[in-house]
Amino acid sequence: MTQSPTRRTILLATGAATLTVGCSEYGNENSDSGSSSVKADTELAKTSDIPVGGGKIFKDEKVVVTQPKKGEFKAFSDICTHQGCQVTSVSGGTINCPCHGSKFHITDGSVANPPASKPLPEKQIKVSGDSIELV
Repeated sequence: MTQSPTRRTILLATGAATLTVGCSEYGNENSDSGSSSVKADTELAKTSDIPVGGGKIFKDEKVVVTQPKKGEFKAFSDICTHQGCQVTSVSGGTINCPCHGSKFHITDGSVANPPASKPLPEKQIKVSGDSIELV
């Protein structure tokens, strides 16, 4: 004799399936979690807004722009590759995540301090005169 699943079993299975579908690994090329709502070639900042040896975080655009050396500008996703927290500061030559202490080098986004094991994805910017634009 077979037994029908209970209402509780169906609800638990449905909830688990919903959670599984909603989760994705950050950095997966098939995920658009790194997409930006900013239209291309929109000015982010003036070059003078980005300190030499430091950087500035643009939360709405989900990007951090750094200036490792005078006149050299880099841009990276501001989403930590460890568990998807948004980074909150740039200091001491690193981009810093408050959640678990991960730090990334301002020069190339590589991991300076774990637990993150993957670098921050690079973003494309264009410097025109004194304007920095997200491409």
